[in-house]
Amino acid sequence: MNRTRLVLTGLAVAAAIAVSGCDPQPESEGTATSPSPAASSAAPTGGATTAPSTAANDAATIKACADVKKDIKDNAAKVTKAEKIGPPAGHFAVSAQWAAGSVAILAHSIGATEAVTAASEKIQNEMMGLSDAYNKSADAKPSKKALEAAIKELDTACSAA
Repeated sequence: MNRTRLVLTGLAVAAAIAVSGCDPQPESEGTATSPSPAASSAAPTGGATTAPSTAANDAATIKACADVKKDIKDNAAKVTKAEKIGPPAGHFAVSAQWAAGSVAILAHSIGATEAVTAASEKIQNEMMGLSDAYNKSADAKPSKKALEAAIKELDTACSAA
């Protein structure tokens, strides 16, 4: 059981590291520094570059919200299917699916606003907690109330975006 958790956690960390290199902010910093030679027009140009960055962040947040919500629905369906396997082996499948779903949530939340990212991280943490609970016991029936609360936080953060 510990080996399975170690492998799944390793895969989650590897995926997070691989995806974390895709940060769009350095591009906007490079764009903001490009017009600096023109001292008299620096303020208007800075305002012009802020609007597209905000629009890009909004688009990234909207996409992240849609992707994360889709991941949540897809994961729920896959967990339900894995639960049908039943104990004793089924709990490994359920645990693995919760872990895989948490990695997808983490990967798709990158580039969103801080509120959406924070809510997605809470969902990811709750999913990993469920994964651990199922990994410990074949008869586990952990509560999903904390996950449901985290999903509501995501809905609130996405509606504010």
